[in-house]
Amino acid sequence: MLAAAKSAGKSEVLQRYAADYPVDPKAGPHDQPQSMCPAFGSLRVGLRMRRTMTILSGSACCVYGLTFTSHFYGARRSVGYVPFNSESLVTGKLFEDIREAVHQQADPAQYDAIVVINLCVPTASGVPLQLLPKEINGVRIIGIDVPGFGVPTHAEAKDVLAGAMLKYARGEAEAGPVATPRGGRADRPTVALIGEMFPADPMVIGAMLEPMGLAAGPVVPTREWRELYAALASPVAAAIHPFYTASIREFEAAGRRVVGSAPVGHDGTEAWLQAVGNAANVAQAQIDAVKNRMLPAIQGALARMPIRGRLTMSGYEGSELLVARLLVESGADLRYVGTACPRTAWSDADREWLHSRGVHVQYRASLEQDLAAMREFRPDLAIGTTPVVQAAKEACIPALYFTNLISARPLMGPAGAGSLATVVNAAIANKARFDTMSAFFGGTGRGDQAGVWEGVPQAHPEFRADTRRQVIKLMKKRKAEEMI
Repeated sequence: MLAAAKSAGKSEVLQRYAADYPVDPKAGPHDQPQSMCPAFGSLRVGLRMRRTMTILSGSACCVYGLTFTSHFYGARRSVGYVPFNSESLVTGKLFEDIREAVHQQADPAQYDAIVVINLCVPTASGVPLQLLPKEINGVRIIGIDVPGFGVPTHAEAKDVLAGAMLKYARGEAEAGPVATPRGGRADRPTVALIGEMFPADPMVIGAMLEPMGLAAGPVVPTREWRELYAALASPVAAAIHPFYTASIREFEAAGRRVVGSAPVGHDGTEAWLQAVGNAANVAQAQIDAVKNRMLPAIQGALARMPIRGRLTMSGYEGSELLVARLLVESGADLRYVGTACPRTAWSDADREWLHSRGVHVQYRASLEQDLAAMREFRPDLAIGTTPVVQAAKEACIPALYFTNLISARPLMGPAGAGSLATVVNAAIANKARFDTMSAFFGGTGRGDQAGVWEGVPQAHPEFRADTRRQVIKLMKKRKAEEMI
């Protein structure tokens, strides 16, 4: 499909994705981390914005899965869909249908923008969304390609749409006056926050910035179109999630300074406040005053809520290294952190800090690498994705799902310090329960005894031996054919 897309005129966009979201070409079959359909990230960004409609162009089964997942995660609006068949795809009729659908839906009373997303098949077939009108009846039209073979993870697909919107909004701002944000203009210089965060974190960051004469700006991806203008107007952008490459490019094109990492833990908060203060030209005395106020509170919270135990951690949200720093400062013996996202300059400070404390950081981590780390280090607690959690519990290792139980908590500043200790310590304390259940059930439900049985499963070693002989024979035959 990648080759088909390039031959169909999508080379430029695929080259840009390859540069923005690089994968390891030597990784073999796992050159892409295992993730849900990447388009879910872009779809989620669009569905969370006011006065924004999203239309999908792709196979019906893909659209069904994406809309199901979106509504499972709380979407409360419809998703547009333009169906196609082989004939409409190859004759160009699909593009005409998309254009007609966009014209029908472009109602300025309801929408500020309409987002059209090409999934794998339309991208591979070269459906040219870039030829759609940029604006219809005052409604902005944004067409993007988000194929599974071009965008590695759904987290990065959020950046695909966020970056496209920032680029459009930057062009509008450069052309003339734009709408004022719903909450009005800030009376102080703001710091735009890049990356989805726990709702309390922007407020905590705002409280830390206030004594420096700064304010927390909009969070990108934004919840409304006009917030894009306010984000771009911020003198400083904080890459809280460091993989938003396209978004960062737009901030830099607007002449804004970008700061990496985040105010997590004692060391992270100290370094971040200094970096933001320097970028915003804040006097050192003001920066030191904020540090003297915040850092003792963070240190005290960490000391009151220590974590004792060996951990491994992995996830695909992009905040894995930040959480890892907080766990280490809380006292956890963290051996491994895997992230499905790529290494960028904006996460280097976090990576170096973790490396200096003996933590192995794996970018573009595959499920196999996460499981290998768990088997090697035998942690008291494994934090990870759903299949990692499943494998850990089968091995009687307590486990927590990163996305719902760890990343969905405050992480920044004094509020984040100690926020993980309660849930982590409680999970580690459950080890005895796993051992009890394992001893009671034994091997029931494992291997060839899995499933529902009316009686006691009976082993048939003769069948297994015969099957093994047939497999060996088939492998030898294939090997001989390869030699010919």
